[in-house]
Amino acid sequence: MTASRENRATTSARLASFGLEDGPMIDAVLEQRLPAPETLHVLSNIDEVRTATETVAASGQRLISIMTPDLEPEIYDQAAFLEIIKRFVLGRSFAKVRVLLRDQARMDNGANRFIAMAHRLTSYLEIRLRAPQYRELMAAYCIADDRAIVYRVRADRAEGIAGLNNPPIARQYLHEFDAIWQASATEEREVRVARR
Repeated sequence: MTASRENRATTSARLASFGLEDGPMIDAVLEQRLPAPETLHVLSNIDEVRTATETVAASGQRLISIMTPDLEPEIYDQAAFLEIIKRFVLGRSFAKVRVLLRDQARMDNGANRFIAMAHRLTSYLEIRLRAPQYRELMAAYCIADDRAIVYRVRADRAEGIAGLNNPPIARQYLHEFDAIWQASATEEREVRVARR
């Protein structure tokens, strides 16, 4: 119990150092994040995709990898998801969130709270534009470590699958993500979050 209090105090101090408030923990979201058997769940609407994405992200221990066209606000710009990401990166020593975007347009308007968080947590959140040869990929996914995944064949549709404890599928798409991440590593493709 003492270790838990110390961990919470350390997290609160780290939040304060980045200018982030330590709001109430979203217990309802975080309590339900237990590993599931290696089953796939069919997702049919945006609410299911959002909930599954929160569940997958909350299960992460060291790495979250996100492939999205434009940081879809109905999924990634939600209070519950942002709280999970904030606690993930500030509660673990070597935590990293990587995001591959197809399009930077939505980032430039300054309205996305995920981007605002990236302004303050640049050591933990890295965003890249996909290399030109990968810009036409339609898939969108979120992978936690090499174990859990939410996958949609088309980012413009809500239908997809969630594997909350499915390493074979998560690893398959993590390998794809890693290849695209490396191909997108040149400095002109790095998304620089301008400090305004």
